Amino acid sequence: MDNVSVVRVFTLSGINETMNYRIAIFSITLLYYCLILFANITVIMIIIFDENLHEPMYILLCSFCMNGLYGTTGFYPKFLVDLLSSSPQISYEGCLLQAFVMYSFACCELSILAVMAYDRYLAICRPLHYLSIMTKRRLSGLICFSWLTPLSIFSIIIFVTSTLRLCGSKIQKLFCANWIIVKLACSDSVSSEILSYATIIIYVLHGFFTIWTYMHIIRTCVRSKDDRVKFMQTCVPHLVSLSTFLFVIVFDLMYMRFGSTDLPQSLQNFIAIEFLLIPPMMNPLIYGFKLTKIRNRILGLVYVERKMTSSIKCQL
Repeated sequence: MDNVSVVRVFTLSGINETMNYRIAIFSITLLYYCLILFANITVIMIIIFDENLHEPMYILLCSFCMNGLYGTTGFYPKFLVDLLSSSPQISYEGCLLQAFVMYSFACCELSILAVMAYDRYLAICRPLHYLSIMTKRRLSGLICFSWLTPLSIFSIIIFVTSTLRLCGSKIQKLFCANWIIVKLACSDSVSSEILSYATIIIYVLHGFFTIWTYMHIIRTCVRSKDDRVKFMQTCVPHLVSLSTFLFVIVFDLMYMRFGSTDLPQSLQNFIAIEFLLIPPMMNPLIYGFKLTKIRNRILGLVYVERKMTSSIKCQL
């Protein structure tokens, strides 16, 4: 029984800083979460129900938005409940589950972005072979890869974390993070360190692959005006999503491991949840406005709704 933790409940002390503004923060957070749900679900439903959008690029975008829903659902509902609680706590099992969701969400995001880069590389650099390479079977395999790889990796990591004997139960964040749980261990965990660095290497390779694809895409676009137009329409949203997510997630990881604890708790909280604030809302908006087919579909729905409203008013 030496390797079994006696800690059954964690205290999320990062939320204490918001004690005097909880109602206001609760209202803003609830509204923001509803907007995230609406934006992502709208894009997903448009892609699912419009057969003209059953193309690899849009199916990958659908997977991208689903991951946004997955990650934010792992944080916002629990955070909203904590804002109404006088003593925010989370069970040991719930903490491990939340840590799993947070980390797998982040890595799924990177995996999907890498697959989307590969799709754009084929569409622009090898257009004549695109349909023969990006078959339904290949697309299904890539989507499974982008989801199953991080889910498998973090299943192992969280299992290893669950074997640690903990000597603390206070988490100085708004949510559970694997690295914070490992730091509460009574002794250093070599296995956790090895797995963490192995995961970093895997996703650094994802990054190099994405850079490689864009080197080829940019080189091809320089020679063709039509490819430059395609690049602006389909690759710019991807690059914005990729650069934004990399910035917020790397900044959070670097601060979590090497940052100073002297910063105000409210600023530490903002740094910790940037990757749950910006990308999940920004991604559906960028793709919704930039991709012509989705934008036209949204505008069409708005036009039909206005026409129906006008018709009802006239009848009244």
